[in-house]
Amino acid sequence: MFDDVSNKTVLIKTLLENKIFLSTVVSLCSAQILKVVVYLFFSHRRQTQEMIEILTWRTGGMPSSHAALVSSLCASVAFVEGITSNLFIFSFWFALVVLRDAMGVRRSAGLMAKTLNDLGKQVAEKTGTNFHAVKEIQGHSPPEVIVGGLLGISIAVAFLLF
Repeated sequence: MFDDVSNKTVLIKTLLENKIFLSTVVSLCSAQILKVVVYLFFSHRRQTQEMIEILTWRTGGMPSSHAALVSSLCASVAFVEGITSNLFIFSFWFALVVLRDAMGVRRSAGLMAKTLNDLGKQVAEKTGTNFHAVKEIQGHSPPEVIVGGLLGISIAVAFLLF
């Protein structure tokens, strides 16, 4: 049993010393914290529950945490493994898919859901019927993705240079 605990401790210690892992975690957390700061700066409501939702699970907003995470991952792998490594090639294409999805598919689906909900509410008001809104997922605008990507790359560079 002692060996099992010792092995787990070594594995956790190794993970927490891994610069790729650390830069991605810090990028993700930093982006989420910055979303709360942006919310506090631009919102007039400033509700605690909304800040907690933004920090923990809500998608969309400035900056993109998806972009920060995958950009940090890709940059970190480039520095540690090199740009000719299979891991970099994988992380590069993975990042492109995630970034495209954040800006394209999820954003479009969210905008369509919002339009559908607006239309459904109007029809329900005129006809007196019940309307159950669909979930509106939030994607990202290009500036949100760009800022998230730059944040992730900056954090990766900082972790790998210091």
